[in-house]
Amino acid sequence: MNLGAMIDLGVDPSYIKKELSKLPVHGYEIQIGTDTRKGISGTRVQVIIDSDHQHPDESHHHQGHGEHSHHHHTWHQIKEIIEKSGLDQKVKDISLAIFSKIAEAEAKIHNKPVDDVHFHEVGAIDSIVDIVGAAICIHFLEPDEILCSTVELGGGFVKCAHGIYPVPAPATAEIVLNIPVRKGAVDYEATTPTGAAILAACVNQFTDKTDFTITKTGYGIGSKDASIPNVLRVFLCSTIKDETETVPSFIIECNIDDMNPEFYDYIIDSLFSAGAKDVFITPIIMKKSRPAVKLSVLCTPDAENRVNEVLFRETSTLGVRKYNIDKTMLERKIEQISTRFGDVSVKSAFYQGVCIKSKPEYEDCIKIARTKGIPVSHVYREVEKELSKKVNMHE
Repeated sequence: MNLGAMIDLGVDPSYIKKELSKLPVHGYEIQIGTDTRKGISGTRVQVIIDSDHQHPDESHHHQGHGEHSHHHHTWHQIKEIIEKSGLDQKVKDISLAIFSKIAEAEAKIHNKPVDDVHFHEVGAIDSIVDIVGAAICIHFLEPDEILCSTVELGGGFVKCAHGIYPVPAPATAEIVLNIPVRKGAVDYEATTPTGAAILAACVNQFTDKTDFTITKTGYGIGSKDASIPNVLRVFLCSTIKDETETVPSFIIECNIDDMNPEFYDYIIDSLFSAGAKDVFITPIIMKKSRPAVKLSVLCTPDAENRVNEVLFRETSTLGVRKYNIDKTMLERKIEQISTRFGDVSVKSAFYQGVCIKSKPEYEDCIKIARTKGIPVSHVYREVEKELSKKVNMHE
């Protein structure tokens, strides 16, 4: 189903076959055709095993977990097959990462060293083709990131090499640890160990959020027919890069009407040293028309206790209040700009991949102004002139 979806998405099937021919594995044929499930048309891929490489009691095509041809391979043998092939190194790395997920799961289930694991269902020729084929397709598409929704495991029971087990099969259950899953949409095995391993090794993020633009859709058709379409749907998507970062934060504040205002400069410095991200003072009128100030501190949760200690020790307040906020920040970069007065650090902010604002660092400009004996406004204008040159060059 994965190969079918990838071909339906645009991976050239002749390219897949050409790359798979670099494996020292023989005795199979890949059949590619169109099929439908519940009115949805897509690509169906079958791996046909030659009779010379087939167990006499087994069907002649890949049916799913528990029905693969049982030519057993050890993890060591599979690594050797892949590493000695003429495949691209990236394809080898992805293939071995997928097989490694299965080997580790089988080793845990059977309580034996990973290198001693014998692959049953997934050691067959058809599953080697499935896994290496998946790596070939990923390398062909070169996605920046692979996302996957919550994984449907299915339901009922499945026949494995060692007996009949409830879904998910033991290897699948191990492989999907820490991956979001659901069960029961269908009464059969919807995710095999091979499929689970492809996801576990290749997916960058498991999420049900769909904040992307779909540019193409591919459908891989499964062999079974059920109450819901037995298809694997794959999207080719594009996203707008968002350089904003949202950080959980607190505002901690207190009202003060009885403290020497000369203390505030020292207190503000102490709050920044304690981890405050921002500190600001707002004039207010309190009870009995008393003029006062509201001292507000923006900080992240890890700095809360240190900020509270400064407020209690250094100010006259008897209490503070706190509320949660989300602070959203643009991506920022600092670079050195050369001017005729000297180098100045400039902070630039980016939104959706575009620099939308830049400003020179105040301390650098003040230092140059004092050293050169010139107005600080001249330094700022000189920096703005150099920034304008850079913008014109990029345009």
